Amino acid sequence: MTRTAVVAGGAGFVGSHLCERLLTDGWRVVCVDNFVTGSAGNVAHLAGESRFRLIEADVCEGAPPVAGGVDAVLNLASPASPVDYLALPLETLRVGSEGTRHLLDLARAKGARFVLASTSETYGDPLVHPQPESYWGNVNPVGPRSVYDEAKRYAEAITMAYRRSFGVDTGIVRIFNTYGPRMRAHDGRAVPTFIRQALAHQPITVAGDGSQTRSLCYVSDLVDGLVRMTEARLAGPVNLGDQEEVTVLRLAEWIRELTASPSGIVHVPRPVDDPSVRRPDTTRAREELGWAPEFSTERGLIRTIDWFRGRDAADRETLQMAGAEEK
Repeated sequence: MTRTAVVAGGAGFVGSHLCERLLTDGWRVVCVDNFVTGSAGNVAHLAGESRFRLIEADVCEGAPPVAGGVDAVLNLASPASPVDYLALPLETLRVGSEGTRHLLDLARAKGARFVLASTSETYGDPLVHPQPESYWGNVNPVGPRSVYDEAKRYAEAITMAYRRSFGVDTGIVRIFNTYGPRMRAHDGRAVPTFIRQALAHQPITVAGDGSQTRSLCYVSDLVDGLVRMTEARLAGPVNLGDQEEVTVLRLAEWIRELTASPSGIVHVPRPVDDPSVRRPDTTRAREELGWAPEFSTERGLIRTIDWFRGRDAADRETLQMAGAEEK
């Protein structure tokens, strides 16, 4: 029998890749998105698949209308980049609280497995390195980033409350920095920003002195972890991220080298509460999910750069065709 998964935020960067993977694995997929930060274009290529359904809905307003049985509810519904959640602070808090509750109610009503896509931001600017799931974090609850950090921390708390109070089969994953095709060029995160600037031969803007570190996980590896968590009975939380740590400055230089760009590097002010270090302890994911990333950072960056190049070429072709039609 074909299993059904509801993917909230399924038209986003990570969500669209997750929908693809679930379809490949034989699931029926109901993708739910209000397109605040997601895009119907990310899943347009799935429209002809009979096991795929797209619903435009806001999970903050209630559980999505899904008839019949549901085997898994995966909650990826939230702005995830600083540009988005700083511009949408109340919406971010609301989707982390009311949106998560409505999706938990759906999972409870359907007897489905519920998986929350939480974040490494629950650790804040960590004082423990690398970060294990047992670390409670160093989060500023009133800073500008708190709308995202605290929304996810609340989402984790209510997920565990539904597990303890109602017996809902829940799992929590904490996602570390993820990159790959379909990232928005202007979403404010380092990888798409540096690639966009390098390909346009613009100055590459590094926050602060660039000594802060990140661990970058390619999107297909992350999705594999999400699928493994969906198939498991593990409560979590479980860290999903790469072990290869790189400074932001080195990342900028790396992308400049891979694009053969003449761009210079300029330093701009560092955002408030920007984490100084970020690397997951993935022992639990390895031992309990059998999960480990397969993509090296360089291999993933090359694929991502190629995707951005292809998208730019397609955009130029579209503009040329539009210009020819006007003539």
